[in-house]
Amino acid sequence: MRQLPLDVQLADYAVFESFYLGSNAAAVHALGLAAAGEGSPVVWLWGPRGSGKSHLLQACVSDASQRQRNTAYLPLNLAHGLGPSMLDGMGQVDVLCIDDAGIVAGEPDWERQLFGVFENLTQHGGRLVLAASGAVAACRFGLPDLASRLMSGETYRLNGLTDEERVAALQLRASWRGLELPDETGKYLIARVDRSTGALFALLDRLDQAALAAQKRLTVPFVRSVLEQR
Repeated sequence: MRQLPLDVQLADYAVFESFYLGSNAAAVHALGLAAAGEGSPVVWLWGPRGSGKSHLLQACVSDASQRQRNTAYLPLNLAHGLGPSMLDGMGQVDVLCIDDAGIVAGEPDWERQLFGVFENLTQHGGRLVLAASGAVAACRFGLPDLASRLMSGETYRLNGLTDEERVAALQLRASWRGLELPDETGKYLIARVDRSTGALFALLDRLDQAALAAQKRLTVPFVRSVLEQR
């Protein structure tokens, strides 16, 4: 993975195996192809906060790196203030994943630089994966050539999870961490805490640490005791 002048670390959980598919299997499949240098030259993911966009982009980079491909993950919410020169040389990587891409829409210098990156990537068979809160058209890119290039690829809206799927997603993440999360404990959690996946997964990380320290299983009484300490 290409090193950037940012303190950007891929999350340890951000792999395809720990992402609950739900109704988003097509999007995950598309990113798996991108990691392998196959499929559409450009993939655009969009959806609300907590829908898993950053997880999937980092998983794509992780998978591509394991395939010995030159990769880079660029979160524009962190890189935006450093200017469009952040994109210098990015057109030479094999797989480039840009998070929060809509942030630079309407900024001519950023758009021209991003267009150049796209052209360089496609010339050597690279793959560009972007994520934003809205579809390409909703982001209102001002450079027509850039907008048309981004819309020429595949677009996937990440769908939210039902309560049953939230429990299943928690159980998948717990299993990936070597934990067992019983159904009753998962239902107890989503009934009493913030239902957003980000908040639930952050709580699961805390429960993981508490269970390890106490040598306890994730039963409802144990989880209740941890929540009462908050």
